[in-house]
Parts: sequence; C-alpha cells; structure tokens
Amino acid sequence: MQNFEFYNPTRIIFGKDTIPQLADHVPAEARVLVLYGGSSAEKNGTLAEVRAALGTRTVREFGGIEANPTYETLMHAVATIRAEGLDFLLAVGGGSVIDGTKFVAAAVNYKGDAWDILRTHGADVTGALPFGSVLTLPATGSEMNSFSVISRTETREKLAFGSPHVFPRFSVLDPTKTYTLPVRQVANGVADAFTHIMEQYLTYPAGGMAQDRFAEGLLLSLIEIGPKVIASPHDYDLRANLMWIATLALNGLIGAGVPQDWATHMIGHELTARHDIDHARTLAIVLPAMLRVRKDAKRGKLLQYAERVWNLRDGTEDERIECAIARTSAFFESLDIPTRLSAYGLGTETIDGVISQLAQHGMTALGEHQDVTLEVSRRVLETSL
Repeated sequence: MQNFEFYNPTRIIFGKDTIPQLADHVPAEARVLVLYGGSSAEKNGTLAEVRAALGTRTVREFGGIEANPTYETLMHAVATIRAEGLDFLLAVGGGSVIDGTKFVAAAVNYKGDAWDILRTHGADVTGALPFGSVLTLPATGSEMNSFSVISRTETREKLAFGSPHVFPRFSVLDPTKTYTLPVRQVANGVADAFTHIMEQYLTYPAGGMAQDRFAEGLLLSLIEIGPKVIASPHDYDLRANLMWIATLALNGLIGAGVPQDWATHMIGHELTARHDIDHARTLAIVLPAMLRVRKDAKRGKLLQYAERVWNLRDGTEDERIECAIARTSAFFESLDIPTRLSAYGLGTETIDGVISQLAQHGMTALGEHQDVTLEVSRRVLETSL
C-alpha cells in the first residue's frame, strides 16, 4: 500500500428533517449568500426551509448556476459578495452548485485573474470563504471533498481544481429532498458515483485490502439499487443508500493509499465542454472503451473486478475481462444511459477536436501509469464510437 495522508474535515448531517440544523452550524453573525441552480429548490420547498433555518441572519440569494457551472455566471456571484460584504456561502443543490460555490469561495479574495485557479488546478489557492451545503442530488461527492469542475463558455473549456481550503464546513444530506428529481438526473447520479469508484479501484493491485473491499461493496450496492432507485422514487431507504454511497464514492476514503486513474474523467470533461453531453453520460461512453483499450495494463484488477463484482469465474482470462466490461456497459444501459458516441449523433469527426483540447490542457500523460498519451486517448474515443 502506498503512503498517504487522509484529511476530511466536513461534518455530515444526514437524515430526514435535518435542514433546521443549519441554525446550529451557520455562524449567528454570518452574512450569507445562498447559491442554487434552477427553480426546483424553490418549488419543492427546500429554499423555504433554508430561509427559515437561517432566521434573522443577513441573507442574499444567487440562483441560476448551471448543470455545468460556468465561470461567467460564478463571477457575477463573486461580484455580489464583494459588493455586499458577505462572508459565508451556502450551496443548495447538487454537485454543480457545490462545485460552483467552491470556485466562488476561492475566487472572492484571489489576487489576479480568477480563471488561473482552474489553469493551475488550485495550486495557488491560499484561502477561501467558509461555506456549507444542502445536498439535493446525490452524484458527485462534492459535498464531502475539496474538488471542483468549472466550465468557461467563451473558450469551451472545462477544468478542475482542488484545494484543502474548499472542503465544505458541513453538508446536510436529507434523502427526501431527492424524491422529486427527474429520472435522468437520478440515473446520472448512479453512473457518476459508479465511475468515481472505478477510477480509484480499477487500476492495478496495490495491496489495499480494505480499500478494495470497500470499493467493491459500493459497486455491488449501486448495481443492486440502481434500477430500483429509479423505479421507486419515494423509497426512503433506497434514496438514503444512494445518497450515502455517492458521498463515500469520492470523499477520499477508498482512494487513500492506492493508485488512481481519472483518465476517463479527463476525456469526459472535454466531451461535455465541446458537445454539452451530461457529465455522467460522457463517463458511461468513455469508461468501457477505456477498459478495453487498457485491459493489459489493468489485467490484474479487471480479473478481480470480474470475480468479486460480477461473479465471473469461468472461461479464459480474456473472456472474463470482456464479459465484465460488457456487463458494465449493460448496467449503464439499464439506466437508459447510452454507452456509445453514436447515440449522441457523434462520429469520427469529433475525435480531433477532443484530442486538440486534451493537448491544450496538458492532458497528455493520464492514468495511473501516466501512459495514456494522446494516441491512447484517440484509440479510446475510436473504440467508443
């Protein structure tokens, strides 16, 4: 097992009727900006509960954060904070709103061009405004990690940053707030969490017994509840399990001390930036192709995945590997998530543009071995057609 440091300061407040506990965790003297996405938080009553919990604190609101939060929109939030002297942020929504809030928190007092936060992937972030979150869409794990992905409309870029300064102080997770989500968003959440786990698990054997078993348990749980959580939107236990699994998938625990990949995500980001495909759906396109192209480098873990997750023990190694990859694709398809670029009307003509963007962003040596060159990324995209 590799050396590691594990640090996660985020307090989780989980369960029904927990939004009133905001009163205990937002400082009484705070001047708060509540950030949210569209109208659903208002329609389903979540914003009303948040307002009631914040009581007599000074509160301003900023809505309209996109599903792929944009630099342009978020800089308007930064301007509001600076103009009104606000000092605490509260994200109400899914991973996109929380990601956007992390960027805003880091950008308010940043010296220089705020887009440099993304260009340097957060390396020069020295501080951030404190913030918390109320999660309404389980998917990204942003409610308990220090990472964020932001898009820039003007340049069609989508970049990530991370910093220990942008861990949420707390996150409220009430599974009942997911009951009214559209089916597409719930399915995306399942696929997103599944791929987060795979990026940390399916690399090469590194002796992380607890991490492997933990990851495999999370994968098995998602496979079991994925179709059910869509079919039964008001089943509290199913929604509660999905919400907690998605958080555990990317709070740092299963990735501690083991190699990580993330090449699927980097290619997926470029597909979203260029073609506006939902983030989780780009992952479902890229992951099976990535596993096929890199099956030799990942052979040991692919065989473990085949046996422990899909119970595949018969046949040759190559047959078991191919069957495991096929079942992965079938799982995504069972959620009505296509796994081919062609399903989105995209063909070979899109590949050069994606490769060009990867090159522009320095994504030329990806993966756990840094051996995913631009040529390998091209083969992955060709395989995903």
